[in-house]
Amino acid sequence: MRILYLTLLILLSFSMLLQGQDTLVDIGGYKMHFKILKGEGTPILFEAGAGNDASIWDNILEKIHKVTRTTLITYDRSGFGQSELNPTLKKDSDFGIENGIKELETGLSKLNYDSDIILVSHSYGGLYNLLYTLKHPKKVKSVVLIDAVLSNYWNEELLTIRDMHVDISAIPKPSGDYYMNFNFNEIMRYVRNMEFPENTPVTNVFPENSSLGFPEPLANRWKKLHEDLGNQNENINNLIARGSGHAVFQDNPALIINTIIKAYAETLNENQQNKVLEKALENAIELSIETKVHNRSEHDLNTLGYSFLANEELDKALEVFKLTTVLFPDSYNAYDSYGEALLKANKKEAAIQMYRKSIELNPDNENGKTVLQQLKEK
Repeated sequence: MRILYLTLLILLSFSMLLQGQDTLVDIGGYKMHFKILKGEGTPILFEAGAGNDASIWDNILEKIHKVTRTTLITYDRSGFGQSELNPTLKKDSDFGIENGIKELETGLSKLNYDSDIILVSHSYGGLYNLLYTLKHPKKVKSVVLIDAVLSNYWNEELLTIRDMHVDISAIPKPSGDYYMNFNFNEIMRYVRNMEFPENTPVTNVFPENSSLGFPEPLANRWKKLHEDLGNQNENINNLIARGSGHAVFQDNPALIINTIIKAYAETLNENQQNKVLEKALENAIELSIETKVHNRSEHDLNTLGYSFLANEELDKALEVFKLTTVLFPDSYNAYDSYGEALLKANKKEAAIQMYRKSIELNPDNENGKTVLQQLKEK
């Protein structure tokens, strides 16, 4: 009976660890809510989008923690979720983004997480990542942006249009939502054209058809600025989430989970990276089984494989592409991608077999036919 009791106690403790510890931190006469899944290694801080609180990340945290075993931190910005507003601030303009960064810094310091860190953000939260990185460039090891608001999106013309459609008087006051909207224009002017430090690695994930419900010209501007961000900055890598909406972490959680795991792995030494990769591949299999009916996970694995190729991590890319052919044996594209990686590894005969299999599954695979013809001519 005692052994059973101890076993149940251990299982309960582990379950509570995965659920995270809810913590109210005194910021100076008022409290902010943090949720922490404790672990070892560089902690990862998650920043929610406009109007959201820490709970939006709940569906992906456990799977990230399972692989990385590092500390994961989510929190509610002041006036959202379970976080209180600073009662000493008198003017509406005092509740701007600069104050928000100070509150975050205070909270992290009191929790002893104010040294090296990885940042993840969605939408409006991307501006918090930007400002925090600019203030602490040596502490921020990397950043993952998820369809983030970019600093140069809201020009004066768009702010004028926004003013015509947003009625601040209809938003309850005092609240975080009210103060965010009251200060929105000045915040966008303040951050305009700020850029991440050129030595900070940034992964910029954005949907194929990201629009936030904007009219087509504004949606096209949003997409082009995201494309330019990766194309014009060597430290920024773009990843397109095909078939997703604005909340990519909900529409395509496997892609975001794998992207964050990869960002974390890059902070480790080679031996540690290999261990994390092994866990990541196991995790990818589970995610693939969960989402296979939606045909998303094949793309996620393919994207992960090509990200390894882009970083010249050929062995890891080969493992991922091989796994994709095992999980999706009827996919011509899986074999086509694996063939491409095998060619880069100078494994010509194996590559030929993969391209032949790809064409067998899809006789209209013109890319495979072209590559095979070129290989015959060599």
